[in-house]
This record gives sequence, structure tokens and C-alpha cells, in this order.
Amino acid sequence: MRHQTTLTDLARLGFADLETSRQRLGEFDGLGAAVVPLFADAADPDQALLLLCRLREQVPAQLQAVLADAAAAARLVRVLGASLGLGDFLLRRPAELEALTRPLRAPLDVDQYSADILAALDGLDGDAAVTALRVRYRRHLLQLTAWDLEQSDPLAAVSVVAAALADLASAALDGALAIARASSRFPAADVERTRLSVIGMGKAGARELNYVSDVDVIFVAEAADGLAGDRAVEIATRLAMETMRGIHETAFEPELWEVDANLRPEGKDGALVRTLESHLAYYDRWAKSWEFQALLKARPLAGDLELGGRYAEAVAPLVWSSASRDGFVDSVQRMRERVTHNIPGDELDVQLKLGPGGLRDVEFTIQLLQLVHGQADPAVRQGATLPALVALADQGYIGRVEAAEFSRDYRFLRLLEHRLQLTKLSRTHLMPTDPDALRVLARASGVSPSGSELSEQWKRTKNAVRRLHERLFYRPLLSAVAALPEEGLSLSSEQAAARLAAIGFRDPAGALRHIAALTGGVSRRATIQRNLLPVMLQWFAEGADPDHGLLAFRRLSDDLGEAYWFLRMLRDSSAAAQRLTHVLSGSRFVGDLFERIPEAAAWLESDSELRPRPLSALLDEARATVARHYDDADAAALALRTARRREILRLAMSAILGTITVEELGAALSDITTAILTGVLAIAHRYGDGIEFAIIAMGRYGGAELGFGSDADVMYVYRPAGATDEEAQSRAENIVRTLARLTEDLRTPLDLDIGLRPEGKNGAIVRSLESYRAYYARWSLTWEAQALLRARGVVGDPSLIESFETLADEVRFPAAIPEKDVREIKRIKARVESERLPQAADPARHLKLGRGSLSDVEWFVQLLQLQHGATTPGLRTTSTLGALDRAVEVGLVTDADAAKLHDAWLFASRARSAITLWSSKTSDVLPTDRAQLEGIARLLEYPPGSASQLEDDYLRTTRLARHVFEREFYGTPSSPKPFTA
Repeated sequence: MRHQTTLTDLARLGFADLETSRQRLGEFDGLGAAVVPLFADAADPDQALLLLCRLREQVPAQLQAVLADAAAAARLVRVLGASLGLGDFLLRRPAELEALTRPLRAPLDVDQYSADILAALDGLDGDAAVTALRVRYRRHLLQLTAWDLEQSDPLAAVSVVAAALADLASAALDGALAIARASSRFPAADVERTRLSVIGMGKAGARELNYVSDVDVIFVAEAADGLAGDRAVEIATRLAMETMRGIHETAFEPELWEVDANLRPEGKDGALVRTLESHLAYYDRWAKSWEFQALLKARPLAGDLELGGRYAEAVAPLVWSSASRDGFVDSVQRMRERVTHNIPGDELDVQLKLGPGGLRDVEFTIQLLQLVHGQADPAVRQGATLPALVALADQGYIGRVEAAEFSRDYRFLRLLEHRLQLTKLSRTHLMPTDPDALRVLARASGVSPSGSELSEQWKRTKNAVRRLHERLFYRPLLSAVAALPEEGLSLSSEQAAARLAAIGFRDPAGALRHIAALTGGVSRRATIQRNLLPVMLQWFAEGADPDHGLLAFRRLSDDLGEAYWFLRMLRDSSAAAQRLTHVLSGSRFVGDLFERIPEAAAWLESDSELRPRPLSALLDEARATVARHYDDADAAALALRTARRREILRLAMSAILGTITVEELGAALSDITTAILTGVLAIAHRYGDGIEFAIIAMGRYGGAELGFGSDADVMYVYRPAGATDEEAQSRAENIVRTLARLTEDLRTPLDLDIGLRPEGKNGAIVRSLESYRAYYARWSLTWEAQALLRARGVVGDPSLIESFETLADEVRFPAAIPEKDVREIKRIKARVESERLPQAADPARHLKLGRGSLSDVEWFVQLLQLQHGATTPGLRTTSTLGALDRAVEVGLVTDADAAKLHDAWLFASRARSAITLWSSKTSDVLPTDRAQLEGIARLLEYPPGSASQLEDDYLRTTRLARHVFEREFYGTPSSPKPFTA
């Protein structure tokens, strides 16, 4: 008699396609009132019913036998609703339906799995044996899935199921190895004397395998009973290959999973099988840090377990000492970053395993904690993630509450992973976005009533896991030095120091002292910073110099004390706090300036505060400062110098945070210089003193191309305005001396360099306009005309500035430049390269005078300006890049050549400023020290670990520019010969 079910009943049971499902039920005489309610427990009732109908059509009698057993029927409906893959298996192998009538009280152990699989292979060989192996494996998988799906607490069952899957994989590998041995073409006696152990890595090694996962392995061989070692490796290699084929090569029964041996020494390029001695020799000499991290989970999985045990015992000391290797944490961090970077963009937000807040975040953090503390504490040397988490809590390295919370998060993510993979028995880690698929996943997992709620729970879990590193790695550091009340969060000073050293602090003892000072006591500041420091320590550790960053932060906190705005900014603006850690750990220059101007930290909350102030505002401030201190020149100058430091600090933070380009930086630093010179000149040169006076910017200052630490090249000019010539000269010289005195600043030096004046260092420090005119008309050398190309009046009497620039135009833009003068420019350039480069300096690394660097680009552009400036108005600019762009427009330089010169000039300019920001010292040489290069690379927005990449990029960029320079400036593809007198 057919069972009548309404559409409402079907909807209540969870069916989606109600009409089709009612028709199928109506045609299915074998389903009665006792069976239909079972669909309420199916993840996808529609799928379960469809598969039942197909089974009824194919094997009605066998299906009926299962349905007649109420418990077996419930298992079948659950399995078919959760796994299309297992449904297909039953359609291929209907005889295996009988397995569902044999319920598991608990999953089998590895010995039971192995014994049953080997029994199934008895008397079989070749393809028949492979088929029997895979069918028996899936029979056990079917039973395990049925047991898993009927658990009232699926989260608690995750670890049990994962361990059983690893044991089942071990048994399958043993079976495949047995088939390989039985069918080997080598003499049976030699095969028998060849010992082969399969070492489980990754999740298989940790007994936390997924339903469908690559099984990572390493093969170890050994000869027995007098067999030659090379012969044993040869035979073992063939056995390993056949074992792998037995698991995943195409056959009558589909493959089980991929056997992945790429974690072996040298990866894909290495030998598939090695002896134990060969493995150890490789690990002692060549292995990278990540390889020891991978070996953390190594255990004998199949084959010769005694040999595998010796392998695991031999590599263990290498694993548990790996955290002390140079660059260990960097290598772990880079591995995590590579994992994230390799995720396709459209998968990043749905990656359950590799994405932010995913399984890998939990696993990497726990492994890092194990490797750091396992050096001295054997209790945390666990293979699996959850037992390791328990051990870390038991030993006091993390809090018990946090361990329990993240154990739950990890189980939840693993449960979702299991249910997703069960669907089609496929290796996937992508959360569905389709509402129907989410609904099915929610029903399968049993932890959320609906798809939307499951999605929200997953998002909450991701956010919690994102904070995992902070909460598990950093907070215990505070309890080691500050009397925090949280139970189970205490570390000894030695343990805390080990953590700090592991994450990149070079002076962990000093860092602990800073943490104690920041978090000690009962003040409001100490309370807030105890809450802030866990995440800030993480950010400091991500910087190039975490030690200096933490020290600078302590000094800043001491300077600002209980300032409400500072504590509020740290507490309420995570973006500002992260910016602060970024600039402090990346720049000693900024740290030094913060000691004088701590209140500048407030700018980090606002992008607009980090933008350069316009020149008009700077000039207004300078004039107001002078007016306020009209009768006290020293006080006015001090205020002007303080304002300059403040604006330089603003630009330094902006440059580090990437909110300003190098062109904007050059202009802004030039404006700051102009502002202070405007103020001090107003002090030194009072109205009505009988002369007009002006400051002419030269060099990079004239081109508005200053960098941090750049000198300010200037010339001084005056014109009598009532005073006699002798009085005017004396007064002008006094102004120059006053300018030098009032701008002197030991903290942020302002070197007013007058080396480009007529006659150079031998010339007068200041001249009248008529003296300049007479000199240039009679004595001027070609290099002086070249120097005037970037002359720009910046401060002083406007009419005098205009007159000087008119005079300069007559010299720097001649109607024609004689060929002998062009040759002289080239001769001087060759002499500069030969004589001015510091002794022992590498020409390829000198940012100013080196090959393809600033000097090459600027001399090339300046020669074009001298040759064509009279006829091409666009070339009459003090800007190097502006003149280069105009030269391209008028066809003097090709786009390709200009691009190479442009890139080299920008690269060298940025690197010069980065050196000053990093070290708080000026230098024109790209360092060779790796730590210095790394800090500079980070300031140039390279990712961590890019010291060598920065070096390679700079050398390549300047090499290309040098080729252009030699061809177009010297007219030869080869470098000029060194100048000789």
C-alpha cells in the first residue's frame, strides 16, 4: 500500500523539490510510514530519495533487505543524503549495501583495518587485487560515514573520525604495498630482503586526515640479510611507485586519493626513496626550516614500522631544535604568506582551509608554539593539532579558556571540511555561496538550523581565528612580566624570551623589560596597554626592526603619559595603532623625531594630517613666528627649527605609510626648507638695511627634488639699495653668517651648501648681482652654466630674484653650445666618476655617483637642456624628470630610453631617503648587509624577506639606465675610460 504524504509534510522533512519528491515517493511502494520520517535526518532529502530510486531500479531485493532493518534504513538515508559519492559507490557495488546492516559501535583501529583489507586481497593479484583493495576501503569508509552521521555531538566526533580515516589510509597503503610486493618483477628473495617504510606526513602523520585528502608520505628503504644497499633502494623505489599506483592510478574502481611524496628531500626533483642515512645527511646539510616544520608530524604509517620508528626517532632532535635556526620565524611567515598569495582572488573569502581565519591559521600558530617551546619541553611534542593545543594549555603556554575556545573553532572548521568533502567524495575546501548548498551543509553538519545561520557562524569563527595568533602567541608574554590575573596564562621569563626570539626580536630580554614597563602598575595607561600590547606586539614583530619599534613606543608612551587623546587613539583606532607600530619598527629616523615631537602621533588617525602642508601655509606660519618673537632672534629661530622638524616628521610618516610619492616628497621637503629660510632671512635681513638680498636654490633643492638627509645647495646674491658697495658686501656676508647660525640643527641638520657658487670653494660666499654678471660674462666655466640649470630663486627680494633668474637664463640656455664645451662636459663627467667616487665604493651600488644612478640621469638631461633649452621652452625647467618628459615630447629621447632613465632616477632617489629613514644616517651607498637591506626594502614596500630582491632590482634597473646613458651621452656602448690628467 502506498504511503500518502502531503507537500507540507515533505517541506517539513526538508525536501526542496516537493512535487517531484511526492511523485517519487508515490511510485516507491517499498517506502512506508516508518521510513519516510527518516528523511528528516538527511542532509539532502531530495538527493537521498533519488539515489534510493536508482538503487530500487538496479537492486530492488538488496535494497529491500536494508530497508527492512530500521536502523540500517536510517543509516542508508543519512549516507545517501550526505554523500553523492558514496551513493555512486553503492550503485557500482550494490553488494556493499550489506555493510550498513553491520553497525559500528566505534571506528576500528589500524590493525583491524589492515587485517580486513589484507584478507580481502587473499588469493588476488594485479587489477583484481587493486579493485578489491579500493572496494574494501570504501566499504569501511561507508561504515565510518554512517557512524559519523549518527553522532549526537558531531563536533566531538571530528577527531575520532579523522584518526580513523588516517588508520584506514595506513591500512590501504599496507594493502597496496602487499600487492606491489606480490607482483614485483624482481626476484622474490630480493624483494623480501628489501625493507620499505612509508612515513606519514601532514594530516596522515598526525592522525587527523580528511575524508578526501592527499596523503603526504616519505619513503625510507633499508637492505636486510646481506642485500646490497643500492639494490635495496632500486627495488624499494619500484615498490613505492607501484604502491602509489595501487592507490591512485586509473582502474576499474576509481582512485582513492593522491599519494603525495613531494615533502621528501629536494621535493619533486629528489629521489623517491632514500635510505635513513641519506635522509639524515640531507637534513643535516641542506634542509630548510619549513622542512623541519613539516617533519613535526612525521610517523610510521605503513610498511616496515621498525624502520619507520628509527626514522622518526632520528629526525625528532632536528625538528625540536629547528626554531633556533637563523631566520626560522621569517621562513614560517613567508610560507604562510605564500599560501595566502596563491589563493585565487575569487576563492579568498570562501577558502575554509587556506584563507584568512581558516584551518591553516590555527595549525600554523600551534605548530609555531610547539616548535618554540618544544625545544625544552617534551610535553608539547605532539603530532596532532588538538592534542598539541591541550598540551600547550596544560604546560601553561596558553590559557585554558582560550585553548578550549579555539579547539571548538578548529573542530567546527574541520566538521565543515568533512561534510563538504563527503558530498562528492572530492577534495574541496570552498564554502558554498548558493543558498540551497548552504542549507544542505547546515543540515549535514548539525550545528546550525539554517544555511544563513551557518554562514554567520562561519564568519564569526573566521574572525575569532584571525585573532588566534594574537591571543595564543602574544598575550602570555604579558603575563610573564606583569601580574595578570588570567588563569593558565603565565610563562617563565625564559619561555617568554624564547617566544620573542622566535618571532624576530633580537634582544628578547630587553623587550621583556619594555613590556613590563608598559603594562606594570594599576594606572589607566597600564590597563589599556595590557589590552593593546598583544596585537601591537604582533604588528611590531611584522616590522623590520621590532626591538627598536617597541623601545620607541615605550619612549613615546612615557613622553605622552596619561594623555587622553593618545590612549583613546590606541584603544579606538586600530588603524592608527597599526600605523604607529609600522613607522616605529621601520624607521629610527621617525623614532628619534618622536622623542622631540611626541604629539605628532595624533596625525596617524587622519590621512589629511599626513599630507604635505602647502607652501603658502608654511610661509604664513614662518612669518607669524618671526613676528611673535620679533625682539628675540634666537627664540624665533628655535621655533622655526622646531616647525621644520615637525613637518619633516609628517613627511617621514607619510613616506613610510605610502601616502606620498617621491616627487611629492621632493617638492614638500623643498617647501619646508624654503619656509625656514624665509623665516631666518626675515630675522637676519631687516627692511631698510641698505641692500636687497636673495637665496637661490641650486641642485636638488632648486629642482624641488630633496630627499631625507639631502644638503640644501644654495647661492646668495645681493644688490646695494642705499649702502655703499663695501657696506653692502659686509652686510650681505653678515646675513650669510647669521643664516648659518640660526639654521644649525644637530637633530635634523640643514646643511646650506654653497659649493656650486662661482669659483666653487675658493669663491666669495656671497656676491652682488653685478659681480655675478661680470663673472659669468668673463670667467664662467661650462660646469657653472650646467649648475645654473637648476637655479631657482626661493627666498628674498622678488625683484632681485627676477633679475638673477634673467641673468641665469642667459648663461644656462645659450643660443648654441660649442662642441668643445660638450666635450668638456663629458670629460668632467668621466672625471667625476673616476675621482669623486669614494675609495673602495662599488660603482654599481653608489646611489648618487654610481653607474646608472642619479648622476648619470641628471648629467644626461642637463646636457640636453644646455644644447636645446634656447629653442625648446619646455626644457627650461629645474626639474630633472620634467625636463626628461619634455625631451620625449619633442623627440630628443625615445619613450623606451626615457622610461629606463626615469625608473633608475626614482629608484635611487627613493633608496637614498629610505636609508636615512631606516638608519637615521645619511648614505649614498646601497648597503651589502642583509639586515640593512631588509629594512630598506620594507620601506620601499617590498614584502618581508626581500633584501636580495631589492638588490637585484636596483642593479638591474641601473644597469639598463647605464646602457642608455653610455649610448646617448658618450655615444658609445662601452663605459668611458677613467679620466687621467
